[in-house]
Amino acid sequence: MGEKDNFGSGFLLGTIIGGVVGGVLGAIASKKVNDMGKHNNDSTLNSEDKGFLNNRENVETARLSLEEKINQLNHAIDDVRVTLIKNSELETENN
Repeated sequence: MGEKDNFGSGFLLGTIIGGVVGGVLGAIASKKVNDMGKHNNDSTLNSEDKGFLNNRENVETARLSLEEKINQLNHAIDDVRVTLIKNSELETENN
């Protein structure tokens, strides 16, 4: 029974960490794609460039949102870690 509990906690922790890593990699890849687009279009400010500027604001908003989500996930990871430690201590006391 203890292995099932550990599996569930480990699975949850792995899911959270995987989500954070995937989100960070996605944000980095998105920034690089946007930077490539900026370097390819050195023309004067036209309607497409205005959209790009608006897109940069969207990227900044997404980045801030991602940072908030990472903070929430870090707190969740800490909560799971504390729970695992408590369960481990209880299991040790019972044996």
